[in-house]
Amino acid sequence: MKFTKWFTSAALGATCVAAFAQSAPVKTWKIGAAVYGQRNEYAQLWVNAIKDHPAVKSGLVSLTVFDGRYDHMTQDGQFDTMITQKYDGALYIPIDSIAGGNVVRKATAAGLPVVGSNGPVKSDQLVSYIGSNDVLGGQLEATAVVKRLGGKGNVVILEGPVGQMGATQRGQGIDMVLKQNPGIKVLERKTANWSRAEALTLMQNWITAHPGQINGVIAENDEMALGAIAALKAAGIDPKTVPIAGIDGVTDAIKAIARGEMVLTERQDAKAQAQGALDILLRHEIGPSYKPQSAIWQQYASSMPWGDGAAKLYAVPWTEVTQANAAQFVAER
Repeated sequence: MKFTKWFTSAALGATCVAAFAQSAPVKTWKIGAAVYGQRNEYAQLWVNAIKDHPAVKSGLVSLTVFDGRYDHMTQDGQFDTMITQKYDGALYIPIDSIAGGNVVRKATAAGLPVVGSNGPVKSDQLVSYIGSNDVLGGQLEATAVVKRLGGKGNVVILEGPVGQMGATQRGQGIDMVLKQNPGIKVLERKTANWSRAEALTLMQNWITAHPGQINGVIAENDEMALGAIAALKAAGIDPKTVPIAGIDGVTDAIKAIARGEMVLTERQDAKAQAQGALDILLRHEIGPSYKPQSAIWQQYASSMPWGDGAAKLYAVPWTEVTQANAAQFVAER
């Protein structure tokens, strides 16, 4: 009888423990996404993609997106908030790649792991970085303009923000192509800070300063390319006569390519860069048992393998958009 009572009690206790284990809540990971600014379409695509990540939709991740408003100090303060409120991890697209290194150092010292995405950060303390090869992007867009010009002519270059490594690296790629094509002369080059409005103003000034002399435009992103197109149209110049190339693959740029007003854009996959970054961060937090949840790892399995999810660099391939395939991408938007 005593044995029966002991066995019954033990079994009941085991059942209660099992039931408790089954009902124990799964940890929710508190993750912040610090984005340099959300006024341009690419950043909006990135934000929408991260919100659509399966781990966010299932509740495994509690996500907060921070708008950096194109200001380093704003982003720095947002990291202070994440540290104070004890976030589990952060995704980071910096407006200033150099100063961003100090942000990563501060976060790491406070126990806040950081994964970089889209825009490089000068830091060896990042958990990992996922983005496209910006040097190659600059090479590809410059090559498209130079080829359309037959290797001869005058170009202007619209650059990204000073201090952002993505812009610097795209500029390096552009310069590599120009060095190989001495028949191309650079009339002007200046930052328009990824902004369509700033590019419009710059281009208007350059058209006035160099009447009839600008043969091509190399813009380090699509927003600036679109600003240049608007300036040409305002000046009565058909943009189809002035080869223009950009980077990102935003909707208006793809439509401009379809109309023949741009020769090319190199499309960055915002979904791959955003959702890939979150998977990498979750792998760091949860450990080797974590399996990536985004479909992008199947999409790029051959060119960007997941491996064990612990690589320091993941390079998302560029997709070239020209008039030949622009309609396909317009239909997807």
